[in-house]
Amino acid sequence: MLEHLGPEVAGMDEAGRGPLAGPVTVAAVVLARPLPGLGDSKKLAPARRETLARQIREEALAWAVATAGTWEIAHYNILQATLRAMDRALACLPCRPARVLVDGNRVLPHWGAEPVIGGDATIDAIAAASILAKVSRDREMRLLDRHYPFYGFAMHCGYPTARHVEALGRFGPTPFHRMDFGPVARIGRKDHGT
Repeated sequence: MLEHLGPEVAGMDEAGRGPLAGPVTVAAVVLARPLPGLGDSKKLAPARRETLARQIREEALAWAVATAGTWEIAHYNILQATLRAMDRALACLPCRPARVLVDGNRVLPHWGAEPVIGGDATIDAIAAASILAKVSRDREMRLLDRHYPFYGFAMHCGYPTARHVEALGRFGPTPFHRMDFGPVARIGRKDHGT
């Protein structure tokens, strides 16, 4: 059972820190009341996540989603890009929460945020944010798949699966790949003869 801390608390979580392509996406959610069925987005079936995301958007007191794209990830690094997206998501909330709880161990100090390791499995507002971030990012990767169908973005959402790494080797990176991430960086160096 997830803990509900009330409408003065915003929960935050991200999706997409580990992929080789696409944005990092952050959601912030303020829940007026408990919503049944919430949980860690990674443990929910895609159809269930979509249903819950719709319910969260309809019933939450406030919610916002923000991203940091490939350029920001390359320019600032993945952690700083994630923190910048968190800042945007919080700034877009129509109300200023008294407390901000963030899944993980890194937070924005100027918002007075508190880190909660495993928060997406223990606090309902963080679980709701986890779901919104994952659903939003997955949708963006499905759109990207329409433009770059050979990479399989709709299936792996940019994560380093065998199919994705094989496609990278065969077709090279897209403008949406993170050029300094593992296999993408190795392919980029090979392409440039270094």
